[in-house]
This record gives sequence, C-alpha cells and structure tokens, in this order.
Amino acid sequence: MVDKRLGVLEIIGTATRGGMEIHIANMIKNLPPAKFRIVCICPCESPFTQTLRELGVEAVYIAPLADDPEWRSIQTAIEVAKLHKIDILHAHMPKSHVLAGIAANLLNKPVVATVHGMHVTAHELGIARAVRSHLVTNCQETYIQALALGIPSDKVNLFHNGVDVSRFKPSRENRKLREQAGIPPDATLIGFAGRLEHEKGPDLFVRAADVVHSQLPDTHFAVVGAGSMLPELQKMRKKMGLEKQLHFIDWSEDPAEVYPAFNLLGHSSRSDGTSLVLLEAMACGIPVVGMAVGGVREMISNEETGMQVPAGDWEGLGWTMVKLLQQEDVLKQMGLAARKRVTEHFNVATNTLKTGHLLLQVAATHKKTQHLKSSFDLPLPLDSSSNIKPINKKRAG
Repeated sequence: MVDKRLGVLEIIGTATRGGMEIHIANMIKNLPPAKFRIVCICPCESPFTQTLRELGVEAVYIAPLADDPEWRSIQTAIEVAKLHKIDILHAHMPKSHVLAGIAANLLNKPVVATVHGMHVTAHELGIARAVRSHLVTNCQETYIQALALGIPSDKVNLFHNGVDVSRFKPSRENRKLREQAGIPPDATLIGFAGRLEHEKGPDLFVRAADVVHSQLPDTHFAVVGAGSMLPELQKMRKKMGLEKQLHFIDWSEDPAEVYPAFNLLGHSSRSDGTSLVLLEAMACGIPVVGMAVGGVREMISNEETGMQVPAGDWEGLGWTMVKLLQQEDVLKQMGLAARKRVTEHFNVATNTLKTGHLLLQVAATHKKTQHLKSSFDLPLPLDSSSNIKPINKKRAG
C-alpha cells in the first residue's frame, strides 16, 4: 500500500534546551500523523533527540551542521531524503538552511526555512535567494523586514509560535519552586525564565530587581535558567546585597510547574521573536512586564494583559513592576486577560495547522511545477527526411 503522507525532513540547527527546540517539539506533536511523516537531522545526541523519538518521528539522524557544510553532511541529507522518500525539507537556523537548500536543489525538492529570531540576517537572505526557499517568520517585525529585503510576498509567511494551553494553565496549588528555593509561600515573587545569555537580558532583570527591592524590600525574585552569565549575575547579586531575596534556580523538569509560583513575570530580553516564556506565563494567568522588542509588542496587550517598557530600559521595568504590585486587583484582571489572549491567538494546536498547510501547499506547488516543466521539456519527434548529415571536407592540397 502506497503511503500518501507528506514526507518531511526537519533539519535542526541545535539540540539543546531552548525555545526553538520546544517550538519544534510542539510542532511535531501537533502535526496530524495521518498526513505527515517526520524524519529529523540534528547536530548531536541529547535529551532533545530523545524527545523527538518519543514523539514518534520516523527516524533521527546525526550529522555535523555548519555555515559551510561538509560533504558528509550534504551526503547524509541526500541519502536520508532518498531512503525515507522525503517530499520537502524544513530547516531551522541558517546553518541548517544552507544544508537543506543544497540537498533540496540536488534532489529537486522544495525547501521551507523557519526564521526563529526577530531579524532576517544578510546570511539567511542570501541562502533564501540562492536556493529559492520559502520563509516562515514568527513575528511581524521579521515578516515586514523579509518583504523589505525583497522576498516576494508569496514566498514568506507569518505564523506565531504557540503553547499547549491544556498544559500551561492557571494554578495556585503548586508551590514546588518556592519550596525548592526556600521562598515563603505568602511572599511576593517576581520571576525571570530563560537562557542566562546576553541576548535574553538576565542582567537587566537583576538591575530591575534592585529597583523593586529599594521600594518593596520584602519582594523575592527567581531567575530560572542556566547559561554562561550565571557567575556574573551572582556577582551582581552580592554587590547589590540581594543574597536573601534573589534566587537562582536551574531549569525545572516541567516548566508548567514554574510559572504558577510567580506573582509577576519580568521579561528583559534584548532580542526576541515570539517568546515561548512569555506565552507560557500568560497561559498560566501570570501578568507580564516586558521590554518591547520583536514579537513582544504583539504578545503583550499593553495595560490589558501586562505592560511594555522600552527596549533596554531596566529602570522602567523595575518601576513598572513596583506600580503593578501595588495594584492587586489590576494584577488579577491582567492575569485573566493574559490567559484569554493566549488561548485565542497563540494556541499551538491551531498555529501548527497553519505550518502543516503551508508544507502541503509548497510541496504540491513544486510537484505541479515540475510536472509542467517535464511536459514542456519532452523532445520533439525527429523527421528522418530532414536529418542533418555531417559535412565531410576534403583535405587541402
């Protein structure tokens, strides 16, 4: 029996624990198995690759991924696509986009690339033009930039990220995070969640926490995550005298257990597309104050589901959080509105179907185009009476 499902090769640039990996896992989980077969290529084995297998993907392969891909990686992508009868390649991150584009062109298959950040880099633009890929963006800023850089409107889409609203939901019963960090159950707790890297701005959150502490000294703060900036942040905490109020907590096994412990989320990222941290917190009914970068402007409905402050304005972040914490009724209403907004606009089940439809559409269009090309390229029948015979020239002399 012929398997009519669309064969998709997902080429994934990293295999760590971050927003992109969560997005990909959510997408695979929610693509209808009756319509799609999924095969993955990742740069290394990790808990993420194990998650992919548990989600039921057809196979997971490991290959080096780089901006200038090695032949063995190109060969792996080509042979995997042939082995699993792949119809379309889907890339995540520029180095995966390069590999997918080369392999797709050699195989005569279409390629889709998802841009996970808030910018289309010159590198990514060059790849898209060279391999004629279709781009998917996750925030308005990236989408408009792609159009401004010359990507045709029929070659780029805007699909926001989403979260599982049945998993991330309001709850005040779970106090696991507070117990783990030794935070009193009745203390006000402001949270930060994300990678402890410059891009995510954990240092800006710590500075904002110092502003809040100067006005509300009994408030506690939780920085949940891991990364290279942890030693620097620990030094900042000591210098500010926040050892008792500011808690560093490694990633939880289940992020859905983290957010319900917060009274408020402070989001201080310097760069973001559609932040899953923001969406997860909002789905849990937690009001958010975020710096207005990238897709954050589209997620937070200002003064309704939370508040926005200018990019990089850690003082504004701190003072805005102080103001909200002094208005308990406003916080409660914002939490309810936040949950409603995510349910209506950022539900992963609904948003994944848009990606699925695009993959089907791009694959079908490519197949139709190739069929038309093959029809036009058929050789014309030869008339034997008009055959051109070679001219034999006599040698001079």
